[in-house]
Amino acid sequence: MITVMTADGTEARAIDEGRGPIVLVLHPGLDDGSSWREVATRLAARHRVVRLHRRRYRLDLDGASCTVAQEVEHVLAVVAALGGGPMVLVGHSSGAVIALETLVADPSAFAGAVLYEPPTVIGAPLGGPHGEVHARARAALAAGRPGKAMNVFLRNSVRFPAWVALLAGVFVTVVPRMRALVPSQIEDNAGMDSLGVRLDAYSRIEVPTVLLGGDRSPAHLGERLDALERVMPRAERVALRGQGHAAHARAPGQVAAVIDDFAAKALGHPGH
Repeated sequence: MITVMTADGTEARAIDEGRGPIVLVLHPGLDDGSSWREVATRLAARHRVVRLHRRRYRLDLDGASCTVAQEVEHVLAVVAALGGGPMVLVGHSSGAVIALETLVADPSAFAGAVLYEPPTVIGAPLGGPHGEVHARARAALAAGRPGKAMNVFLRNSVRFPAWVALLAGVFVTVVPRMRALVPSQIEDNAGMDSLGVRLDAYSRIEVPTVLLGGDRSPAHLGERLDALERVMPRAERVALRGQGHAAHARAPGQVAAVIDDFAAKALGHPGH
């Protein structure tokens, strides 16, 4: 475990495993980094894999109320604790948006990045033109209905099929750890909207980048990758066949192979 104090007096935390060139992972929403354990296990034979527990999802820090800038501060604090220097940055979903913002803030720390379906804003806000999705989700939370809040988010922002959103809402309701993280998920989505359209900033990211997507993911996630591919000068598109937004859990070997191959090019490692 890595722990390091940040400039505002909060503590950044990350799971540290394996040895070799560094791969820093920023997990998706409704998680603490554990959903990437199987991918990390596969990478740890060749890499030092560091999984940040994102500030947004730290219940001990009231992460629901933090900002994107504070999340980036935690990432950079861990980077400094690792000694700086080139490493590969991996981000998934909203974690990939935090990765993009980190690359804008300090590109010199990274040899490259793998971004798995970041929900970056490319036009209309994720929460609807007037934030109505977030308003409905917050109202459900205020009424003590986290499952309903999650259903609203997944159906209207992630655009999962109704039956998937319904099942996920039920799952969240019965799993205490998930239930506790729902407010953070809703505010995470609002945080993405607060950034607005950042394609111009991302066009100045010059490190090699893999834009990773599943061919069974909601279409809008592919459209966001399309927009990034058009503006990022060193972006490469990679498709995960037969996978959606959760390939890290459903096909961890497939995801690990993409990261391992990219890291071999960006960082190099013995025996590859």
